[in-house]
Amino acid sequence: MTTANTTISLIGMPGAGKSTVGVILAKVLGLNFVDTDLAIQRRANATLQEILEDKGYQYLRSLEESVILDTDLSQSVISTGGSAVYSEAAMRRLGEAGPRVYLSADLPTLETRVAAAPLRGIASDSAQSFAGVYAERSPLYEQYADISIDATAGSADTVAALIVSALSK
Repeated sequence: MTTANTTISLIGMPGAGKSTVGVILAKVLGLNFVDTDLAIQRRANATLQEILEDKGYQYLRSLEESVILDTDLSQSVISTGGSAVYSEAAMRRLGEAGPRVYLSADLPTLETRVAAAPLRGIASDSAQSFAGVYAERSPLYEQYADISIDATAGSADTVAALIVSALSK
């Protein structure tokens, strides 16, 4: 696979490893790395959790959409926030830029990973359980995925290698 003018977007639940795998994938492929969660935080001058507490999850989702629509995606690995799939416009832009790779993981694994890093700023109704968010979002990730990779298949290096392999097919 040539990496010139390549963009690879990682989608999936919080805890799937999008940021960790994304950094490794970008290094392996010689691409830029963009973490939309960090871009949102820079734009808002607040953490995701602070944005949620101050302005609510709908505002965070709209901010995420505008960041994806405004960001230079060329020659990059894009780690999206877990709620990016709620924006048809953002998903269309990512899809036009290159393959969208769904890092899938089972609910118990995700719950364990997210519990290890509390206050992650998950853009959902506070009354909704993590399992509820998983059930709601999983069909959206599957719908938008050009490639699906099991994010529990090994280390972040292993998952990145699986993505490279899938991209070369």
